[in-house]
Amino acid sequence: MGVEEEYLLVTPEGEPAAQSPAVLGLAAREVPRTAEPGGDVEKEFKSEQVETSTKPCTDLGELLTEIRRGRERVDDLAQAVGVRIAALGTAPQAVDPTVIPDKRAGQIRARFGLTAHEQLTCGCHVHVSVADDEEGVRILDHLRPWTSVLLALSANSPAWQGVASGYASYRSQVWGRWPTAGPTAPFGDAAGYRALVESLLASGTILDDGMLYFDARLSQRYPTVEVRVADVCLDAADAALQAALVRALADTAVRRPVDPAPPRVEVLRTAAWRAARSGLSGKLVSPLSWRPAPAADVVDELVDHVRDALVDNGDLEAVERQLTEVRRRGNGAIEQMAWRARGDDDAAVVRRATQRTLGAHALVG
Repeated sequence: MGVEEEYLLVTPEGEPAAQSPAVLGLAAREVPRTAEPGGDVEKEFKSEQVETSTKPCTDLGELLTEIRRGRERVDDLAQAVGVRIAALGTAPQAVDPTVIPDKRAGQIRARFGLTAHEQLTCGCHVHVSVADDEEGVRILDHLRPWTSVLLALSANSPAWQGVASGYASYRSQVWGRWPTAGPTAPFGDAAGYRALVESLLASGTILDDGMLYFDARLSQRYPTVEVRVADVCLDAADAALQAALVRALADTAVRRPVDPAPPRVEVLRTAAWRAARSGLSGKLVSPLSWRPAPAADVVDELVDHVRDALVDNGDLEAVERQLTEVRRRGNGAIEQMAWRARGDDDAAVVRRATQRTLGAHALVG
């Protein structure tokens, strides 16, 4: 498993800064890229953000170390050009973001208008290795009901363009403007997945298969399933928690029979909206009953669903400990709103987020 994280670049005073070309230039000179996946600092769609990725890991503690190391490395690079990183799903301030100087990014901006112009959001993507595309599609179809719970745990974007959005994850609402974003209907098998991709490409709407922005997809770069639903997490240990739960969902999918009556995509969209709206602060839609239930109970349902896989992977104790921590202090959205309640303005929220992004909170060991 591996994790990709996107971060905002911000000034020491807490304002978003279009400095990714400078950061990426330093990264390219510092360490030559290799064929081995992970460990890179990469561009994103806007100059106010960058992305890191871990190397593939089997051990959860090793993965957490990789996530922290990636955050520290890119923050060191950012500081060399006078900025910092902040693991925030959206900037709290009103921002007029800058598309990176890249041909493909320019084509996206021209085709998608305001959707592309306003798209300054940061997510967390989890990769889990698969034997082949058939196994990958089986996993994609199985985890569909549970992606809303992953979103609720990660929600870290309560503000948008200088105002309180009323959502725990407004990033997911902004991201949902793309034509291929969100939950999907069951694919059935690899042929069904490929047929859908070919239909979307044939429509002429998206530029290429890199614009398949499903909540979960087969990776174009690696032999993995890529789960893309989560906000970037303030705490590195919460990102590792996402990875442990996604891996357990993948392992559970391989063991269990195919659901003969999978939920409709309309139900999944409703569950995702509920998770984005209230995160862990209210009720979620239970994937077991499709009725509202307290968020803590729905998270427990997820853990029970994947418990055997967590035990086999040696992750159960660490996951339960981290979930206890999340319940104590909340997800990123809850933390941000607590800072607001204590009087922090936009810039102060960003500065505090930078501290949390680089902070160490134990998940294992």
